[in-house]
Amino acid sequence: MEEDKKITRRRFIKGAVGLGALAALGGGIAALRHTSVGRDIKNQARSLLQDKQTQYIRQMVTADNNTTRTVMWQSDTLMTNPQLRLRQKGAGSSDNEISIPVKKDFFTDDGAEVKQYSANIDGLKPNTEYEFAIEDGDNISKWFALDTASSSQEKFTMLIFPDSQSSDYTDWENVAQAAIKAYPQTEIFTNMGDLVDNGEDSSQWRAWFGALHGIMDKLVFVPVMGNHECYDRNWKERLPEAYLHYFQVPTNGSTEFDRYYYSFDYGQVHFVVLNTMEEEIKSFKTGLIEEQTRWLHKDLQNTDKPWKIVLMHKDVLQYRISRMPERKEGFSEDGLIFMPIFEEYGVDIVFTAHLHTYRNRGHIVQGEHNAKGPLYILTGVAGNVRYDNLWTDHALDLVVAPQPETDNYIAMEVDGRAITISCFLPDGTKLDEIKVNK
Repeated sequence: MEEDKKITRRRFIKGAVGLGALAALGGGIAALRHTSVGRDIKNQARSLLQDKQTQYIRQMVTADNNTTRTVMWQSDTLMTNPQLRLRQKGAGSSDNEISIPVKKDFFTDDGAEVKQYSANIDGLKPNTEYEFAIEDGDNISKWFALDTASSSQEKFTMLIFPDSQSSDYTDWENVAQAAIKAYPQTEIFTNMGDLVDNGEDSSQWRAWFGALHGIMDKLVFVPVMGNHECYDRNWKERLPEAYLHYFQVPTNGSTEFDRYYYSFDYGQVHFVVLNTMEEEIKSFKTGLIEEQTRWLHKDLQNTDKPWKIVLMHKDVLQYRISRMPERKEGFSEDGLIFMPIFEEYGVDIVFTAHLHTYRNRGHIVQGEHNAKGPLYILTGVAGNVRYDNLWTDHALDLVVAPQPETDNYIAMEVDGRAITISCFLPDGTKLDEIKVNK
């Protein structure tokens, strides 16, 4: 695979911008809307776009991460003629760039208009290194790396961040930046829901995005919806308006719950991102769980990937709480619904969040430890909201993070027939490591 990348880097695009260059970038791109493609920008003087014009650049996960990518960003000011410039890494000259049309997705929330833009890129070549820049008239941003995956790719690293909700997102920034420094080879990352403490609070979203500088613009992002994305400024439940605008994820064919849940492939892994917000949105629309379980059966039936991994916000276990009325240890409603489906279709790993504590439960089948079942990992906390010592240990817990809780992150390394999951404190102290073999 590494040799393939070296070969690709030598295949720089040659010739003027036009159909020849488009074909070199990939057949699908030639079929794109080609606004401005024929424009000769070779000798055009282009000044650098100001940071306020290209904020929170993010590369979003797509259903096919081998040949497509969605790039999103925001701007403080109205962009007059935004385009996304694309080239293979090392192409250099502007003759070897193509222009991708940009869509506006402006929305108003928390009393302010968000000027948001996106570009959907298709026709990319698998396992290839590209670069993109955002252009507006005579101005252009710096260039950002865009690397595609491959369906045969057996090795990659994914960072998994637990709940990042905070009163001050400094802790979240420290966790995220420490993780990428420790794992610079990372290709893809997820945040397991409760990204922010209040889903309508625009200042929190800005702080959350800002903490990911140098990460979201170069790695594929996989968002998971949490219950805090479904609160308004008065702490009443609402639909996750900001979340759904900020993150374009693969569609699921639903008319009522499009992009609430989704699935995608990355290398040899099939990922399923479930939505556990039935309680939070039931006053606005119902049927999420029923629809989602029908979809989940079909989705897991139809994948041919050797690995199956589920990401979901709320946990599958129920912890005893000694306050009155006492809550008994057992399984959550989501656990009772989804765990039998995971067992039926041979899901390998299930990552959950919501409880702000790291717990390794091992492999579970029908409520008991069994090496043949899915591995269940409660991912912990990556913000400054703590529930210290609230959860009494569950009988199924094998490894529990030291109390009182501290921030942590998880690195998942996929390597052929083995997956290694490691949990770290921000300073690099390893709390736990698990290996799953095929």
